[in-house]
Amino acid sequence: MAYLQSEIPYQTGEVSIGPLSLSSGETLENVTLTYELVGVSGKPIILVCHALTGNHITVGNEITAGWWDGLIGHDRAISTMHYQVLTFNVLGGCNGSTGPTSLDPKTGTSYRTTFPKITVRDMVQAQYLALEKLHIKSLHAIIGGSLGGMQVLEWGLLFPTFMNKLISLASTPRFSDYGIAFNHIAEATIRNDPNWQNGRYFANQQIHGLEIARMVGMVTYRSAALFTERFDRKHSNDCYAVSSYLNYQGKKLANRFDANSYIYLLQAMNNHDIGRNRGGWKKACQLYRRPLLAIGYANDLIYEPKHIQQFAEIAPNCTYHYVETIFGHDGFLTEYQKWENYIADFI
Repeated sequence: MAYLQSEIPYQTGEVSIGPLSLSSGETLENVTLTYELVGVSGKPIILVCHALTGNHITVGNEITAGWWDGLIGHDRAISTMHYQVLTFNVLGGCNGSTGPTSLDPKTGTSYRTTFPKITVRDMVQAQYLALEKLHIKSLHAIIGGSLGGMQVLEWGLLFPTFMNKLISLASTPRFSDYGIAFNHIAEATIRNDPNWQNGRYFANQQIHGLEIARMVGMVTYRSAALFTERFDRKHSNDCYAVSSYLNYQGKKLANRFDANSYIYLLQAMNNHDIGRNRGGWKKACQLYRRPLLAIGYANDLIYEPKHIQQFAEIAPNCTYHYVETIFGHDGFLTEYQKWENYIADFI
């Protein structure tokens, strides 16, 4: 049966998984994950894991486009006619899943900075329990980029046969010191903002430190060549176009994202190392039991392609592709025509 895009089943919802034991030894009570599910019932399911400031609206609908609608959709490389695509808002996020903005059942007030530390492994454990609640017993594939790619790599080690295939984009087996350094700058700018008030800021209060943190991120996500090509020192009213762009991106994120959640997710990224308690990352690489596709993007400062390639050379049954782009790390969100065929062929 052929479907028009408007006829593809689409739903969002939330699933309660109850208590979750965390890597820290603490237990998080009454955990809920929000999700988006798109595609024809009965089709194989692909799980998408989103990046730092992403959310569960991956595909979107006719009213709201999802953040990966260039890759996934009715007539995209990952077709919602042939697959169901499921995305959870990550544990610790601020788009409906349990995180710092959620109510602590013990106090009746928002967790904020009393929210326990979480790891990428905790995120994956939460997703697995949510799949159980949704009566999903296996996945055709799991795909994600950046923080999403970290989750993919952990999925393949925590639940090695739950999926048929793994796809990690712009992500390394452990987070780099260079990435930790930039995350430290971002976190410090938030913590040093007087409005942050040790994490007890009022709802909807503007945290200018979060705006600056986003500016730092935008510089690391793109390449110098792209900034030169796009802005070329243009300016008006004594403001350079690149400065105006960064100001806009900072305010845009601060208006939709929680500062505490941002810090918690940065710290989870810093902690990422598939080799922790597994004998080091090189030994952990050899534990994958499903085919894996790894893609690196040129000019990615934080997740250098050479480290992704090194991982792919060690991991069994792993295919590596290098994508030439001036978009750097954001390559996994742009220029789909350069790399979408790798995804389509692999799945």
